Amino acid sequence: MAHTKSQGAVKGNRDSIAKRLGVKIFGGSRVDKGNIIIRQKGTRFFAGNGASQGKDYTIFALKNGIVSFVNKRGKKIVEVV
Repeated sequence: MAHTKSQGAVKGNRDSIAKRLGVKIFGGSRVDKGNIIIRQKGTRFFAGNGASQGKDYTIFALKNGIVSFVNKRGKKIVEVV
């Protein structure tokens, strides 16, 4: 007789939900004040002029403008110009 014994086969068949991290608005795109530019864990990108960083490391725009990504001294910096 074929049967499953006390659901042992599916015990480890679970997965966590995706966190939807990453760049939301790319370089050269227009952004409005308050828009989220990047969702990240830790500081992979740093906030420059016209952008700020939230307590969960989210980078968002402080003013309307164009998003630009720059490398300064080995750090990736996000600015709104």
